[in-house]
Amino acid sequence: MSGPSTVLDRLRAGRRVLGTFVFEFPTPGIGRICAGAGAEFVIFDLEHTGLSFETLTMLVATMRTTTAAPFVRVPTIARWAVARTLDTGAQGLMVPMVESAAQAADVVSWARYPPVGVRGAAFGLAHDDYRHDDAVAYMEAANTIPIIAQIETAAGLAVAQDIAAVDGVDVLWLGQYDLTNSLGIPGQFDHPEYQAALRRVAAAAAANGKMAGFMVSAPEDVAPIADLGFSLFAYSGDVWIYRQALQAGLTSTRALLNSDSPADGTRRTGPPPSVER
Repeated sequence: MSGPSTVLDRLRAGRRVLGTFVFEFPTPGIGRICAGAGAEFVIFDLEHTGLSFETLTMLVATMRTTTAAPFVRVPTIARWAVARTLDTGAQGLMVPMVESAAQAADVVSWARYPPVGVRGAAFGLAHDDYRHDDAVAYMEAANTIPIIAQIETAAGLAVAQDIAAVDGVDVLWLGQYDLTNSLGIPGQFDHPEYQAALRRVAAAAAANGKMAGFMVSAPEDVAPIADLGFSLFAYSGDVWIYRQALQAGLTSTRALLNSDSPADGTRRTGPPPSVER
């Protein structure tokens, strides 16, 4: 890590940046697969999975040869969660259920080395690729790791402007399902109150020179959100992408198997040919 996050550089240059989530497939190749598919960042989720920090360290390490940044959603707002996640080598933090500027400021402090924050120092480990060169330069670079605060509750929404104003918070990320649950309109994404929340989060981010982020489940969902001012997007997650692709493939294959006409257009009039030779 030699400077500010490439993801932040792109966002600050006015680009829209696209990545994805990993929940269920913690294989050594998953980060490289995502990067090879075009993801600019990958968010490994600790909030809704049983992923261990030991496995997370491996997943982050396998992405060092890629152009994609390994981000991690921590399981909770706690110093231990932030510290351990960063020590795996994560290059970005997503923090769920942020509900006050004080919480956001705590996260920033835990994530930054002194004099900016209170992160503990230990070098020559996973987070600095087992190197111990210029520790001061490394700490300065590490203090630029992006921090994403999730606005997922009515309480967080009410103070989104205050959260965005915290120095060190780079992105406000709207968590749509949790937010609609908290607002008493679960899953009602056309509801005026939810639509107003989208605009409020985007406006709070823009007013403070920050970015707004969102997870889309389908490509056609992205344009209306981008038009509101959101610029950091995660396209779905491993388990749903795999399920949808598998379901589509099985459905098409099943239809061909049950059809009178095979894919080559010839009509079968007898039993299938034997595979024996």
